[in-house]
Amino acid sequence: MMPTIPATLPSPCTAGPKHWNKTIMNAADKEDRLLSTPIRGSNQTTVRGFNERLVLHLIRQYGALTKAEATRATGLSPNAVSVIFNALEADELLLRQAPIRGRVGQPSVPMCLNPDARHYVGLKVGRRSFDMVVANFTGVAVARRSRRHNYPTPEGLIDFVKTNLTPLLRSAHKKRDEIFGFSVAMPSEIWHWRDVFDAPREEMGNWRSFDIVAALQGLVAGPVTCENDGTAACRCELIFGPQTHKQDFIYFFAGTFIGGGIVLNGSVFTGRNGNSGGFGPLRIPDEPGGHRLIDHASLAVLERQIAASGGNPDALYVEDPDWQQFEPLVSDWIARAGRSLGHAIVSTLAVIDFEAVIIDGAFPDAIRNRLVDEVIEQMGRLDLQGVSRPEIGAGHFGAVARALGAAAYCISTDCMIDQNTLQRK
Repeated sequence: MMPTIPATLPSPCTAGPKHWNKTIMNAADKEDRLLSTPIRGSNQTTVRGFNERLVLHLIRQYGALTKAEATRATGLSPNAVSVIFNALEADELLLRQAPIRGRVGQPSVPMCLNPDARHYVGLKVGRRSFDMVVANFTGVAVARRSRRHNYPTPEGLIDFVKTNLTPLLRSAHKKRDEIFGFSVAMPSEIWHWRDVFDAPREEMGNWRSFDIVAALQGLVAGPVTCENDGTAACRCELIFGPQTHKQDFIYFFAGTFIGGGIVLNGSVFTGRNGNSGGFGPLRIPDEPGGHRLIDHASLAVLERQIAASGGNPDALYVEDPDWQQFEPLVSDWIARAGRSLGHAIVSTLAVIDFEAVIIDGAFPDAIRNRLVDEVIEQMGRLDLQGVSRPEIGAGHFGAVARALGAAAYCISTDCMIDQNTLQRK
């Protein structure tokens, strides 16, 4: 069994990245963004639910808001905002912060999210492991259970959930009826690329007819949802990560296979089939060993190289792993992945003018930062004529991003506004 993680993760309001400045915005920047908020509320009483979600969305985005700030951002009347704030506080979704004094008039009171307002279960189904967390309303993993495997099977998944759900909830001090949502993050068409990690055809083929939502429905209280794992990791970074003014960015996650997600207009863009940001098939030129991004920037590539040299790739994923023991293979993989990601970034920029790139993965922080540095260096060597160079930075959650992102899906559907959906209506 994989080790548990600490009960706390970097706060979305205080965590600072290694490479990309996503720190708390100053008052002037906050005011500018509030006034340019593309989503507006309505003063009609019939849309109160939408307005409440809008206020929760903005408070999550900015960390805290006063009633006056929410009024300016939403276009709602002061009375409507006051009613919404009072209702959300009565429902224990919001908490009062210390009053802001020293201004004209009465002190203003910022409101922030209540971390203990709601709890969700997020389950990651991966090609090398299962990972399940209980996340609170602000994205802290208060309990976690994990299990490694050579390859995943539906039977193994059901056994993992049955064995671990009750002790997981016990560790989080929660009952099943206190969980507001259960969501799964897993690769789309998980049965593909089985030869890369030596999985049997027949057992992996069982996933084709396996209805994971129906299978889990009887094990948990409430509805079960499912999302692509790369998209979920991207959602985790967007919803639980530090505040940022970036509205359009691409997100890479290096797991067994490279994947990721796309953020447009400040919301995760899933696409028609829910697989936007499935970057693995992107073509990579002039790189021995394959012509796709998945052939170079996936951890499965490093695993096979370690195994071929007589090492044990499972040591990559133990508690406090020592990746230094696998040098120079690790450095070679970082260089190879960095070159490939550079080409992939240019390809995506040719389609959409993204502001930024975030890179994360199932590896230690030091490895992630080295990979980000390598990508930045490689971008300086590529021909960028016709595209604008984006800011490139590190993600903040590592291996747990996919399970936390599954929980974030529940929050995004219940308590946030999808700007891309609004614009299509």
